Amino acid sequence: MLNKIAAHATTAAHSAVRWYKSRLEQGGPVDRGDISITTIIIWVAAVAGAIAIAGTIAVVIGRYNTTLSGI
Repeated sequence: MLNKIAAHATTAAHSAVRWYKSRLEQGGPVDRGDISITTIIIWVAAVAGAIAIAGTIAVVIGRYNTTLSGI
């Protein structure tokens, strides 16, 4: 489960890097102010929080899997 989460996060990061590189390679004027630093901070915090919650759930399910199977 954690491997799937890590693989998804890695794939998402690679996609973002490829998109950014393609934007830089196109040349021309760069859209400054297209997205604010505050928005980036909020998105990074939201994604990190989601990954932390998913990881915690995976650990709890892994630890108590035998106990939960009788429910």
